Amino acid sequence: MIHYDQKVFRSSSNTDNGDVDAETIFYYHQQGDIVWAEYAGGSVVKGSLIAKADEQGILDMRYHHLNNSGELMTGICRSVPELLPDGRIRLHETWQWTSGDGSSGQSVVEESR
Repeated sequence: MIHYDQKVFRSSSNTDNGDVDAETIFYYHQQGDIVWAEYAGGSVVKGSLIAKADEQGILDMRYHHLNNSGELMTGICRSVPELLPDGRIRLHETWQWTSGDGSSGQSVVEESR
């Protein structure tokens, strides 16, 4: 099973309707199948997420953050892990806002060294 505890991730791509960018840093933690993270940077002032990991490390996630426009944003996300040749984790994410316009998008975040 993929373990997310003490991993740090940074966005490598996102659709235009997302708030997360290359300046946003995610600090992950894990206990059993529960995964959570704090994140901030770029257009995100402060955010957090909570997820449940399955046996393959796929994350069923809920997130919320405050952006630079002063908006409180919420959403759902499914993150599918990919193990890179150097041992780092890349997450392929499909997400949808549950606030704002309700639009959806795709993003990729990669573990930093």
